[in-house]
Amino acid sequence: MDPDFWRRRWRKNEIAFHQQDINTHLQHCWNRLELKPGERVFAPLCGKSLDLLWLAGQGHPVLGVEISRLAVESFFRENGLNPKIWQQDRFEVWQADAFTLLCGDFFALIPTDLSDVASVYDRASLIALPPAMRQQYARHLTAILPPSARSLLVTLEYPQEAMQGPPFSVEEPEVQALYENAYDIERLYVHDALPENPRFHDRLNRLEEKVYLLKPKAASVALS
Repeated sequence: MDPDFWRRRWRKNEIAFHQQDINTHLQHCWNRLELKPGERVFAPLCGKSLDLLWLAGQGHPVLGVEISRLAVESFFRENGLNPKIWQQDRFEVWQADAFTLLCGDFFALIPTDLSDVASVYDRASLIALPPAMRQQYARHLTAILPPSARSLLVTLEYPQEAMQGPPFSVEEPEVQALYENAYDIERLYVHDALPENPRFHDRLNRLEEKVYLLKPKAASVALS
């Protein structure tokens, strides 16, 4: 699944993954990250998510990365923001108010790009990737984050054989395998999402959303 796949999806407006409302799990679980106002949040593969607006409304500057320039442009235009735009190394940077979106490849990020990030919000990043890329994604994300950064992760679980992703099913054992070396993982919430997604009723008999809190083990050791 190369970057052109997502650029084509945005050009064709095949973006059923884009939510028209603020994610309820974000609102209910965010306080578990125990962030202070002013601490920056990183949103990988952010698209034009309205969740970014909610995060900024809580007093958090938002840093996002997105491969589709159309998605980045749409976020600023649809929310009445007039961004400054410039080229910086590997990314085209769009900045307005509390929002800084890097237009480019997530895998081109390096630790200095995220040096002031206190937390990660991953609602649609991990589940957007096929299995082999999920391993690469988790390794890279762990490598570029500051050692103390916590994460809120939202996944989907469904019988993968019943439907072709994205979004892909990411079962709890896989979350553990991807992140357990670097993080203490706590499942915060399980939600039956099938009733509210009628477009899947003819294909799926199970669709669950799960929310996880990832606390860096290195930070836990440093505080002990």
